[in-house]
Order: sequence, then structure tokens, then C-alpha cells
Amino acid sequence: MSIRSKATAAVASAAAMTLFAGTALAASPGAPGAGDPYFPKYGNGGYDVSHYDIRLNYNPNGDQLSGTTTILAKATEDLTQFNLDFLLKVKSVRVNNAPASFVSDDGELTLTPRGGVRKGQDLTIVVTYADTPSTVKDRNGFTAWTKTPDGALAIGEPEIASWWFPSNDHPTDKATFDVNVAVPNGVEAISNGTFVGQTRQINGWTRWNWRSTKPQATYLTFLTIGQFEIRQTTTPSGQPYVNAYSERLGENADAAKASLERTPEVIEFLAENVGPYPFEAQGGVATPNLGYALENQTRPVYDTAFFRRGANTYVVAHELGHQWFGDSVSVHHWRDIWLNEGFASYMEWLWSEHIGEGTAQENSDFTYDLYPADSPFWDVLPGDPGAGAVFDGAVYDRGALAVHALRAAVGDEKFFQILKTWTAEKKYSDATIEEFIAVAERVSGQQLDELFQTWLFTKGKPAQAPGRTADAAARTLSVDSAPAKAAEPKSRAKIQLTHELLDAHK
Repeated sequence: MSIRSKATAAVASAAAMTLFAGTALAASPGAPGAGDPYFPKYGNGGYDVSHYDIRLNYNPNGDQLSGTTTILAKATEDLTQFNLDFLLKVKSVRVNNAPASFVSDDGELTLTPRGGVRKGQDLTIVVTYADTPSTVKDRNGFTAWTKTPDGALAIGEPEIASWWFPSNDHPTDKATFDVNVAVPNGVEAISNGTFVGQTRQINGWTRWNWRSTKPQATYLTFLTIGQFEIRQTTTPSGQPYVNAYSERLGENADAAKASLERTPEVIEFLAENVGPYPFEAQGGVATPNLGYALENQTRPVYDTAFFRRGANTYVVAHELGHQWFGDSVSVHHWRDIWLNEGFASYMEWLWSEHIGEGTAQENSDFTYDLYPADSPFWDVLPGDPGAGAVFDGAVYDRGALAVHALRAAVGDEKFFQILKTWTAEKKYSDATIEEFIAVAERVSGQQLDELFQTWLFTKGKPAQAPGRTADAAARTLSVDSAPAKAAEPKSRAKIQLTHELLDAHK
């Protein structure tokens, strides 16, 4: 921070303290983090966001992004200043229509509003900015923004927002969104939620308008810009349905379409098992240059590599499973990632069973046998993997085994009742693993501490594959009693490809 910036901040802070003088309330700066043990700098304290209005201009020629984000929020404590998470160059900030001083430092945009902020006060925060996102790096020298030959991708987990809009960047502070992006005519801009139209501008540009009306985490808010074929229709359930296919998919284009066009069918199947679909729209995006897939709310984005061996509905089942497990019910801390990846991976096993390519039990048996007891796979704890292993392969595969262990312990009726109760009671909120265990025990009427301790929180390979019968266990032994692997389900090759690519970025 420069001497001039420090002086400006000091004057504003003094003014704020004058406002609070003579009262019993002590105003203070908002916390520069949401208190996540894995990522202490993610998110902020002191306020709660209800809505983001993001209005941008983007020129693919030169990767030039500019615009304004308006944030509606409410103060949750008396504040002298508060932070937003943001990396781009800021031109100006207003808080409740008055200019506010600001300092940008290592991804933290610290705002000092005139006179401070009272607890319970409504806030309208307007940030104007311009930058070249692909050249901007975070404290680790990383950029999540991807410049492509025909546009850009703003997609990432656990971070992406800081490269295109200022926010309280943690899943515990969800909000609704309006995303409006102007691009040169002939270029498409796609985001979450419902497409509410486009506006031709006199300068040869077109503004694309998208609206998300259900609470949405910042990292699940995305933007893809480029040359896309856009298909719009209505699902059998009556929801707006938008798919977008990059014109650079090449020979994988038809396989991608044969997968994503089944989105309403997959959602219908999942809803039968885990409860009503929680959002207002459906769809997906297929594009090169991403390298993985991400469960962006209402409209997951898939890299073309998922379809290099033909249609792949398993990655679709995985990302759509996240609409319940991760999007509607989000992690309270990133330590709780099993609630996202373990369940989304299990949705693949349910889908495999549904289409006759291997039961969930067969997938469980094969996965358990795939990793020998001395494999480092069993050293990763899905219930607390550590910041460096949040997206380790074990969080997916051992995570799915933990879900199947629950199913085997309580039986199908109680298992699916647990899932439906969970998605209903925690809808549009965030949650912890401990809260899920409490729901599972309440619905099943069983004590499940030992089960979850074994599968989520204990290193080493559990003694038995979950749900495997004694006869099946005996069949996995050869005549010389050496361990033999369970037969490979037909679905395994596509599921393995899916997980290899999902692990690639995370």
C-alpha cells in the first residue's frame, strides 16, 4: 500500500469512527476472509450479498474486458471498511452513491465508505473496471481466465470470479445474478440461467443478457465467449433449455451433441432418485481449451475431450448430479468437498445401473479392487483431504465408495429417503459433512459414526468392499487364494475417462 493510499484510508477510517463515537457499538474493518480453514483468503466478512448485476464489454481482439458490477448487499456488522475479492484494475467505486476510497492488494479490494456502515444497512456497491484478464495472475502466479482463439472462458473451481467481477467469493454467500455482456456482432456470450434476449447496438456489437433467479455461488457463475452454435428449446417439464456448441469441436461435435442433448432425460432420472430439480433452466456448453468439465449452475461446461471416444453421458450425469450436490447444497468449507464430488461420482454409478451398463454394486466392487492396500489412494481422506488434495482422485472414487457404504448399511428405501431429505432441507444453502451424517442417522434410525469414520476419516483400505456379499467376496479369490479383481463393468471405461479429465485441472 502506498503512503498516499494509507493516508486516504486513515482519513476515511477516522470519519467512520466519528460516526460511531458516543455509542456502545464498536465499528471495525470487515474480515478479509470467510474463515475457510483450507483457503483463509477466500470470501470476506461483514456483509451478505443478495444480487450481482454484471454489465460488461469484451473485445476478443486483445482480450479487453471493461464494465461495471453493481452489488446489492446488507451489512451484518458495523463496519469502517470491507473487502471484495477482485484482481482486475479498478477505475472507481461507489457505496450507496457516494465515491468510496479503495485499495487493491493481492486480490483484495478494500473499500472505505464515507461515514462507515451500520449493521443491517442496505448497500449498493458499484465497481467500474477495465483490464486484460489473461495477463492477470493471483498470488500464486496463476490465471483462471482462458483466452481462446475466438474469445475467452471464465470458468474455474474454486476460484474464477476475481478475473471478471468483484465479489464475496465463497460458497457460503450465494446471490442471484444478471449477466449482460456486449461482444462484436457474430460472437456469442453464454452464461447461467435463463436467456432473456440480446440487444443489437449501433456500434456493431450485440449485448447478451442472462438471468439467474436462484441463489448461486460465485465460482459457479461462468462466461464463455466465442463462436458457438446455440440451440434453444423447452424441456418436457416446461423449462427453458439452452445448449451451446463451439464451432471448434471438430470431429467430436456430434458425440458432444449426442451427450448434452440428453440433459433433460438425465435430470428427470436424477430427480426421481434425489428430489426435484432445484433450478429454473437447463442446458450445457461444449468447448475446447478447457481441459475438464465444471458444474456451472443450470449449464455445465464440458471440454471436447470427454467425447473423443464417442458419446459420454457419464460426465453429463456427474455434472448434473452436482446441481443438487454442490450447486443447490454447497460446501460450508472446502473441507466438505465430499458432499460435492462423492455424490456426483455416485450419480454416475446410478446412471450406469439405469442404462444397463453395470450396477452400482458392480462399480463399487470394481473400484474397491482396483486400488491395492498399499496404494497412496487410501491415504487421502475424502472427509478432510487437505487443501492440496481437495480434488484428488480419491475424493471422487473413495468418496463414491463411502456413499455406497451408506446405501448398503441402511438399504435402498432409507438411502434414497436420506438423499431426498438432504436436498430438500438444505436447498439453496451450504452444509457440512457432520450435518449430512446427522440427517442420515435421523432418517435411517441408525448410528453411523463407525461407517463414516472408516470411509471418510481413516487412512488405509477398509477390510471389505461396501455391500459385497460373502459369495461375491469368495469369487474374488483365485484357486491359490490370491486376490482377484471384480469384473469390469461396461461403464467403467467412460467413467474412468471422465474422472481422469475431471482430476486434470483440480
